Amino acid sequence: MGNCNGSSARPPTTTHPAPQHKGGNAGITVLPSDAPPPPRRTLFTGVGRVLGRPFSDANSAYIFGRVLGRGQFGVTHFVTHRATGHAFACKSIATRKLVTPDDVADVRREVQIMHHLTGHRNIVELKEVFEDRHSVHLIMELCAGGELFDRIIAKGHYSERAAAGLCRQIVTVVHDCHSMGVMHRDLKPENFLFLNTNEDSPLKATDFGLSVFFKPGDVFKDLVGSAYYVAPEVLRRNYGVEADIWSAGVILYILLSGVPPFWGENEQGVFDAVLRGHLNFSSDPWPSISSSAKDLVKKMLEADPRHRLTAVEVLQHPWMREDGDASDKPLDIAVLSRMKQFSAMNKLKKLALKVIAENLSEEEIMGLKEMFKSMDTDNSGTITYEELKAWSTKIGYQDFRVRSEAVNGCG
Repeated sequence: MGNCNGSSARPPTTTHPAPQHKGGNAGITVLPSDAPPPPRRTLFTGVGRVLGRPFSDANSAYIFGRVLGRGQFGVTHFVTHRATGHAFACKSIATRKLVTPDDVADVRREVQIMHHLTGHRNIVELKEVFEDRHSVHLIMELCAGGELFDRIIAKGHYSERAAAGLCRQIVTVVHDCHSMGVMHRDLKPENFLFLNTNEDSPLKATDFGLSVFFKPGDVFKDLVGSAYYVAPEVLRRNYGVEADIWSAGVILYILLSGVPPFWGENEQGVFDAVLRGHLNFSSDPWPSISSSAKDLVKKMLEADPRHRLTAVEVLQHPWMREDGDASDKPLDIAVLSRMKQFSAMNKLKKLALKVIAENLSEEEIMGLKEMFKSMDTDNSGTITYEELKAWSTKIGYQDFRVRSEAVNGCG
């Protein structure tokens, strides 16, 4: 799970009842009907503090294989179901890293939301959930087709029609989420994977760690998401489901040009650019992009969320429809080159964070969280310049300006 400032996501400003799970308290098991029941034994006696049910042992039902990825709270493994031999992905979240009640609530909500959304074509399916003394294990559909940008770059031929097809699947996820009372809050290319390597493989949304339930009219104030994709109203801490459309609009802009619409030397620079909201349609390749595509991008990146298109309106746009007017003419090869560079930059940042995470002890991570809380005097979830300055004075950093500029220069 991630957010704009590195702190854990806070609960929404409104409270909602938990959804009625389709599988009851025993979790979800979507396996062939003729398969023998997976062996399950109690690893430890007791009740899990996240799921609130007796401990269960994922290792008794699944064989854990190679690591597929790492995040702030855990690791994702390739796993094989012992009884059927079917392959899945298992996201294991270490409960020792869930330091605060908010951390626990975030994971519990992620499980509830994935359970709630399971069954939609473009959303990764949650198969089963376990909790033992050390971790919560989410057994999920394995998406072995690779990341969104990697598939585009490898394919070579790329057109507006291809971009429209991909964006249509992304906005379908938004529509499915919103119709089910869920706001995603962290739409970005890295959170979309292809199910398999087939040409017609569906694109799947894979990360709901920052998602929340909502009711019509709900307003949220916590700053979450990823810098390039965050909507201006999120930065102003007064937003609703329209923020997901903005994020999808940013992805569409990148699909057509290879770069995000808002740039900055560091995260704050990106935020400032988002708030200014200036869209560049004069630089290449935009002069050669159709007016219909640019019309849709402008309407998805409308600064006023009240005037922004809904997911249904995006899907009905002439450029977006399956039989729409998106051209199959190849886009400028420079688009793929820029996309490749942007993707590589993001992977480098992710690798750097992985190295940091793997080399920090639990005590160091807890220490950083405590230091963050001591700086965050208004409990907003972010550190303002004034809060950082006050904290630096309190602990005796007289050369604060130099030090803060050095930090900002790191981007």
